[in-house]
Amino acid sequence: METIQLREDFIKLGQALKAANLVASGAQAKEIILDGLVLVNGEVCLQRGKKLVDGDIVSFEGKKIQIVG
Repeated sequence: METIQLREDFIKLGQALKAANLVASGAQAKEIILDGLVLVNGEVCLQRGKKLVDGDIVSFEGKKIQIVG
């Protein structure tokens, strides 16, 4: 599981996907999120701007990202 270290209080979902190199662009992040392919803490998330905080786990195509503060 890859981790993303927060530099502020939160990171947006689309930004986290790009930071983990799971998508190539913000447009691709938007597409996969709106298609219901991304899970946040085990639930489908359709909000590209969803604020992720310490402890959140993002899943996409069998890969997981943990957000750490």
